[in-house]
Amino acid sequence: MAAMPVDQTIARQHIDDLAAYVVASPTPYHAVAEGARRLTVAGFRELDETETWELTPGGYFVIRDGSLVAWRIPDTAGPGTGFRIIGSHTDSPTFKLKPRPDIRTADGWQQVGVEIYGGPLLNSWLDRELGLAGRVVIADGSATRIELIKTGPMMRIPQLAPHLDRSVNDVGVKLDRQQHTTPVWGVGRPDRSILDQLASLAGAGHDQLLGFDITAYDVAEPAVFGVDDEFFASGRLDNLSSVHAGLRALQDAETGPHIPLLVAFDHEEVGSATSSGAAGPILESVLQRIGLALGAAGQDHLRALAGSICLSADTGHAVHPNYPGHHDPQHRPVLNGGPLLKINAVQRYATDANGIAAWRQACGTAGVTSQDFVSNNAVPCGSTIGPITATRLGITTVDVGVPLLSMHSAREMAGVQDSAAITAAMRAFLAG
Repeated sequence: MAAMPVDQTIARQHIDDLAAYVVASPTPYHAVAEGARRLTVAGFRELDETETWELTPGGYFVIRDGSLVAWRIPDTAGPGTGFRIIGSHTDSPTFKLKPRPDIRTADGWQQVGVEIYGGPLLNSWLDRELGLAGRVVIADGSATRIELIKTGPMMRIPQLAPHLDRSVNDVGVKLDRQQHTTPVWGVGRPDRSILDQLASLAGAGHDQLLGFDITAYDVAEPAVFGVDDEFFASGRLDNLSSVHAGLRALQDAETGPHIPLLVAFDHEEVGSATSSGAAGPILESVLQRIGLALGAAGQDHLRALAGSICLSADTGHAVHPNYPGHHDPQHRPVLNGGPLLKINAVQRYATDANGIAAWRQACGTAGVTSQDFVSNNAVPCGSTIGPITATRLGITTVDVGVPLLSMHSAREMAGVQDSAAITAAMRAFLAG
């Protein structure tokens, strides 16, 4: 493994900032709000999709539900200027509150009815203190308002003791997705309602609660660990690590010949087929509107797309020391070995030769070591927003990301060096 060139102090400052971003972002709605706050501090201006856009050189962003699109207009931008795009996603596997979430058992327990969102490692959520967070829609007289809410630790999915299941350490934990994943949040208080609690956090009564998108999160804060402080443990690194890196890169990017843009989609973990997901129209419509605001007509928008490239940033898999046979024998990425270049013959990743060249050039400019990732033929890989974006827009797309262990766990594991390294590569990519 080649030594990483990132200064240790810079790497640690970067990982501490990532930790702060994760803590502020228990849901996609919070991740977008925190991103918007950071962009505003950096001088970006929020635009309303219902209004006409007039763009001059500077930074802008739009929010749609749990998705964020942000960009800078350089002084040299014109109607056919191409884009350098960083694509990522704001959502992570979790549990989502059901419409009628209050469960009261015959034994006096109060539990919370939840649906499984995405593909979490279910056992990793056991015996953890969990909070609830998301958005609620409140009736406010004749109007409505949307509030973001976040509880502290208030529930837990307790595991069955080995005294009551003597085979558990021999056959493993086998969880029924309905029966065994229901959190406990009280006992002996049948009058309590979880919806009353959520409404009260928004300063409203239960009867004012018109709708909600609420999910669970692990309240344990991120931590740097290891003898040399080389590892980082946190929830939601898939994929807030990429969103955070993209935000930092966009804020710091030098002006180049293209329009640098970050898009952080929602709903990647459940297929992206939503109005704010990568399979929806949000990115395409923003690109069109930027072009129109710059005077695009005729073939200008298609010219801009032909001159654009997307860096699809999502996390990937490091070699697991206890399961080394699950990786390809010739491709053995490790934590702190640098960000991954993700390649797949059947296009589960969108990377091709043109994208590889663009990524290697960005890494070379940034002085960053990159690692190749390709799946073991017997262990098919997942996918990303990359192939979806390439299909919708017809632009060159390359898939990259930081390596992780325990992906989709309630608490994932990364290398401290890798986050700063991918941010540096992204910064160089946007300026290229």
